[in-house]
Amino acid sequence: MVAKLLDGKKVAKEIRDALKKRVEELHKKGIRPKLVVILVGEDGASKVYVRNKHRAAEKIGIETADVKLPQDITEKELLSIVKKYNEDDSVHGILVQLPLPAQINEEKVTCAIAPEKDVDGFHPINIGHLFMNAPRSLPCTPHGIMKFFEKYDLPLAGQNVVIVGRSNIVGRPLAALMLNHDATVTVTHSKTKNLAQFTRQADILIAAVGRADFIKREDVKPGAVVIDVGMNRNADGKLVGDVAQQGVSEVASYITPVPGGVGPMTIAMLMEQTVEFAERGVQIANRKVSHG
Repeated sequence: MVAKLLDGKKVAKEIRDALKKRVEELHKKGIRPKLVVILVGEDGASKVYVRNKHRAAEKIGIETADVKLPQDITEKELLSIVKKYNEDDSVHGILVQLPLPAQINEEKVTCAIAPEKDVDGFHPINIGHLFMNAPRSLPCTPHGIMKFFEKYDLPLAGQNVVIVGRSNIVGRPLAALMLNHDATVTVTHSKTKNLAQFTRQADILIAAVGRADFIKREDVKPGAVVIDVGMNRNADGKLVGDVAQQGVSEVASYITPVPGGVGPMTIAMLMEQTVEFAERGVQIANRKVSHG
């Protein structure tokens, strides 16, 4: 058996093409979806992410404002900038690129973004709605992973899902999303004993640990769907995931490649959420008009 690829580039393009039409409709109503991306410092990986987000937005017709701030900016100054964009009605989405410098409390900044403009889906209010199965804004990587199951018509109800990794960005919100779709979910992590005994029982295995080739062929149940969230550099400097792709591809039924799997979907979901926020703004405005 050779696993079928869950093609993130292809699915992301389909999503972008559909979004382009939705943005054109908004333009006709005089609404220009706008995303503000705040980048603090000179982190190389963050610069690449921001550039990719900018390009994706441009193709769809979303206006972007890239706010580049010095490494030594104070927390107070950054919070003041976030507040300014919270209050700007022309801005529909705000994203502060992580990681932030040591002098800034990331949690405080995340909480400062207005929940209705939180395109990253990390605000505690939005996470709370997700766990109550009434989502408003979703973390983009878990959201993108869920799209694979929708687009490839892969069942979730009753499936045994094992997530390796418990971060606030991927593991925890993804567990909630999977539960909301009636899957049976196990979250494993660095303190889990006998990890392989869990991974080998998974109908759906999601690796999000940030360790190159961590999941091997012998860790995977034959026929499992494998989602590789990892983005690592191996000893040769090559970009690889958390899953040893060659070996695992021989036993899995479906697998996401690295690169070209989860990464493009994350950015597509960021764009989709920005457009949804702009559309939501139109709906709210229309309701206010209709109610006099």
